[in-house]
Amino acid sequence: MRKGLAYALVLVSVLAKAQYNSEFLNFEKTGRSVSLNGEYELGSNGIYNAFLNKFIVGGYIDKPLKDASASRMKELNVLGANFNYDVAAFFGKNPKYSYLIGVKDQQIFNASYTKDFYQLAFYGNRPYLDETKNFSGSSINSLRFQELKVGFIWHKIDTTAKIGVSVSILKGQQLFYIKANQGSSLYTNSDGTELIFNSNFTMAMSDTSRLSNPLLYSGAGASADIFFETPYSSRFGKSSVLTVNANNIGFLHWFDNSVQYSSDSSFRFSGYQVDNLLDLKDSTLAAINQDTIIRNTTNAHKEAFNVNIPTNLLIINKIIFTDKFALSTGFRYLFNSNFKPYFFADAEYNFTPRFSTALHVGYGGYARLGVGLTLQYNTPGFYVKVGSNSLQGYISPKNTYGQGAFISIAKKFKS
Repeated sequence: MRKGLAYALVLVSVLAKAQYNSEFLNFEKTGRSVSLNGEYELGSNGIYNAFLNKFIVGGYIDKPLKDASASRMKELNVLGANFNYDVAAFFGKNPKYSYLIGVKDQQIFNASYTKDFYQLAFYGNRPYLDETKNFSGSSINSLRFQELKVGFIWHKIDTTAKIGVSVSILKGQQLFYIKANQGSSLYTNSDGTELIFNSNFTMAMSDTSRLSNPLLYSGAGASADIFFETPYSSRFGKSSVLTVNANNIGFLHWFDNSVQYSSDSSFRFSGYQVDNLLDLKDSTLAAINQDTIIRNTTNAHKEAFNVNIPTNLLIINKIIFTDKFALSTGFRYLFNSNFKPYFFADAEYNFTPRFSTALHVGYGGYARLGVGLTLQYNTPGFYVKVGSNSLQGYISPKNTYGQGAFISIAKKFKS
């Protein structure tokens, strides 16, 4: 069990190497250009950054570190990470619209876990004799795919409004999904000699034989992005702008060699002294291997199936008070994931016509409170943006949730 959660967290650390995952958002600054972009975000509303960092950089997880997260944990918690990098280009000669082409790699991970699951995974079952530990609602969803994107942005509707649309062909590389349904639990009797495991879960995996070669397809699909931006009249400031962006609206079809599992059974193990599930040394228990358990307790079958990819919705209202100061408030949500509604505000200040900074404050998502900073440098030939929406994860990892970073570098085309 500990290995299962450890695998999930190690996978997150591989991913952690977002702001909002949209090429259209930078167009106002870059115009026609070719850009390199990278983003990641990692967080949990139940596990502190100091704990997560042990899986990322290595190190011993001691009891005080485990206790700190356990003391603040809810009955059901979330964990998630998004990592994407891309190369994109806006080009064209028409003064009213530009074309978009790009390639992107996306890795998306999200999970939910009960406090009981966390306790069993990191403390074992010995402290919880004569107790039933509940797994219901715990889940892991890991997805990786690549995309080839084409689109356009109409950037002079009524001289100022913008509309962008793109479509992508997706190459599915990897999928792993498991969810513990209602009734999943583990009971240990008072002396540790009997375990009762109520198994009620569903699981799906893409073809693992293709993982060794990233050029091979395990699935294929399609997605679309939609972008809209318009100024409007407001009582506040010099001007106001409303932006709505939805991306990753799509699906992946996983091929015939994909496997689905399901189980809805109760198992009783007795006659063994099991004080700690994490330290099974009995030779008979050691003979019960993972393949045997899966084969005997699940309904496994190979078939093709479809999954919806997490769709990102972003709404931003920006009020420009002066040539130097603007304030944005916004809302973000990821559908088909364990993401919580995220509300945020950005205060942007232009020190010079080329250099600006923005202070970010938000709450929700995979973590809780997020505080970040963005630096932008914009010249007639280049645009650079670097920052984080979750700097607290680096400044005070023992007391905060969530971390992330993003960077964009663009070479502008001459008009």
